[in-house]
Amino acid sequence: MTEGLATDTSAALADQTDDPQATAPQTVALAAGRLAELSVRNLALIERLGISFEPGLNVLTGETGAGKSLLIDALGLAIGLRADTSLVRHGSDSARVEALFDRLPEPLICVREVSAAGRSTARVDDEAVTAAHLADVAGRLVEIHGQHDQQRLLDERWQRELLDAFGRLEAERAAMAAAVEAWRANQAALVELALDPRELARRLELQEHQAAEIDGENLRIGEALEIRARLDAAQHAEAIARGSVEIYEAVAGEGSGAREATAQAAQRARDLARLDERYGPIAERLLGLAAELEDAAAEARDLAESVEHDPSALAAMEERLSLIFSLERKYGEDETAVMAYGERATAEADRLRALDASREIHQAEAARLLVVVAGAAASLSSCRAQAAGRLAEAVEAALGGLGFRQTTFQVAVTRRAAGPAESAVEIDGQRVAFDASGVDSVAYLIAPNPGEPARPLARIASGGELSRVALAIKQILAEADHTPTLVFDEIDTGIGGRSAEPVGRSLWELARTHQVLCVTHLGQIAAYADAQFRIEKQVREGRTVTLVRRVDGEERVDELAQMLAGADGGAAARASAEELLVRAESWRRTAGSR
Repeated sequence: MTEGLATDTSAALADQTDDPQATAPQTVALAAGRLAELSVRNLALIERLGISFEPGLNVLTGETGAGKSLLIDALGLAIGLRADTSLVRHGSDSARVEALFDRLPEPLICVREVSAAGRSTARVDDEAVTAAHLADVAGRLVEIHGQHDQQRLLDERWQRELLDAFGRLEAERAAMAAAVEAWRANQAALVELALDPRELARRLELQEHQAAEIDGENLRIGEALEIRARLDAAQHAEAIARGSVEIYEAVAGEGSGAREATAQAAQRARDLARLDERYGPIAERLLGLAAELEDAAAEARDLAESVEHDPSALAAMEERLSLIFSLERKYGEDETAVMAYGERATAEADRLRALDASREIHQAEAARLLVVVAGAAASLSSCRAQAAGRLAEAVEAALGGLGFRQTTFQVAVTRRAAGPAESAVEIDGQRVAFDASGVDSVAYLIAPNPGEPARPLARIASGGELSRVALAIKQILAEADHTPTLVFDEIDTGIGGRSAEPVGRSLWELARTHQVLCVTHLGQIAAYADAQFRIEKQVREGRTVTLVRRVDGEERVDELAQMLAGADGGAAARASAEELLVRAESWRRTAGSR
C-alpha cells in the first residue's frame, strides 16, 4: 500500500500489551485474495487513514455516526461499485481509495478516485481501467452484505449456483452444458440448411450453370498469353517470313553460311590439335558452335512456318481469346482463378443437391440430442431437489442459532415452463424451457414469523434479517463459495444480547475459511474477533475527522465495556467485558480443536 498507512493509524498498529485477556489472532488458512490493507483519503469524514486487516474475523466498532459503514462504502468504491460524488470530503477536489489484496503470485492493488465534479477513475496494478473492469477483477474477491446492498444473494441465478455448489453437482452441470452445446451446434447447422425450395432451386441452377460454362471450355493455364502472341505474330507475317529466310541463309546458307564456316574452322582446329594438343578444346568449342548455329537456323525456319496466314484460323483464335476474356470478367483475373471458381461452383452444386439429405440427417440428430438434453436436465433437476432439502434443513438449523427460533427456510426448485415459440424438452409430461444451466429456477424462501408464508429473500424488509440469513447460508456454504472476503454491515440489527453471542460464534467459524469484516454494535459479537478496530470522531482545526485504531489488551476491554454499558459503565462493565473475552477465547480454543 502506498501513502496513508503511516498517519492517523500508527497507534492502531502498536505492539500488543501483555494483558492476559489480549489474545493474538489465530492463524487462518484462507484462499489467496483476501483484503490486506485499505487506504482512504478525503472521503466524507475521513481525511486520511489506513487499516491493515487480519485473516479471520475483523470487527469494526465505535459510536453511531463515527463512520463504520463509511469504510464499507470505501471498500465498495475500491471493488468497482457505483461512485457517489457526495462522498467527496467538503473542500477537497477528489476522494481516493486504495485496496491491497493478498493475491498470488503478486498482490493486487486497486485504486479508485472520485472527483467532486463527478469524474471517476480506476486503476488496477497501476494500469488505468474502467470501473466495469475494476469490478470484474476485484468484485469477485469481496462480497458485501449490508442493509441496502444485498448483492448476489438476492439474485436467484446466484442462489442456483450456490445450491449446485452445495450439492457438488459439477458433473451434472457439465453434462447438461455439453448436451445443450451439442444441440445448439446441430441447430446452427440446421439454420444453414434451411433454404426455401425456390431459393434452393435458383442457387442450384446458378451453380450448375457456372460450373458447366467453365468446365465446357477446357481452359489451359497460359492459353490467353499464347493466343495473343500468335495473333501478334500473324499481323507481321510477311516481315517475319522474310527475316526468318535471311536468318537461315546467314547461318546455314550453302557456301556462305556461318554454320559451314564454323564447321570448317573446327576441322582446321582438329588438324592443328594433332600437332599441338592445346587446339583440342578449341576444336570442341567450334563443333558445339556449329551445332548451335544449325539448331538456331532450324528454329527460325520453323517459327516462320508457324505464323498463321489462314484468315479463318485467325478468326477462330480471336473468338477463343474473346471467350477467355469473357470468362475472366465473370469469374477471375486469369485462367487459374477461373478454373478454381469452376471447382468451387461444382462443389457447391454437389452440396446443394445433397441439402435435403443433410437436413433430414440433422433433423433426426436434433430429436436425438433433445432426448440427451432432457435426460441430463432431469438428472440435474432431481439432484437439485435432493440438495435443496438438505440445504434448507442445514440453513434453518443455523438460523435457529442466530435468533430465528421459529423460522422456516425453504429452497424452492421449480421448472421453467416453455413459451409457445421457445425450445423445450418434455420432463415428467411437462414442456419446459432449458439452457446450459438446466431447466430449473431456484429461489430461497424464508418465513421469519410462524403462520406467515415463506417469501423470497428479496422481499424481506429488514436488512439485519437478510444479513443474518446471509451469515447462516455462508456458514453452510463456506466450502462451496470461494469468495475470499465477506463483509457484513450491521449484522446485529434487531437482535439482543441473547442472540448476539451465537452470531459472534457463527462469524468466527465462517472466518476459518473466509476473511470476514463485520460492523457491529454488540460486544457479544466483537468479543469473538481476531482483530478489533475502533472507529471514532475527533475535531481538528474546526473540522470533524474519522480515525481508526486497532484495539488490543486493556484498550479492547475498555471498548467492549463501553459497547455493553456506555461510557459510564464503570467497573461492572469492565468485568462483564473481561468475562466476554475469556468466554469467547475459551469457546474458540475448544472449537478450534474440533
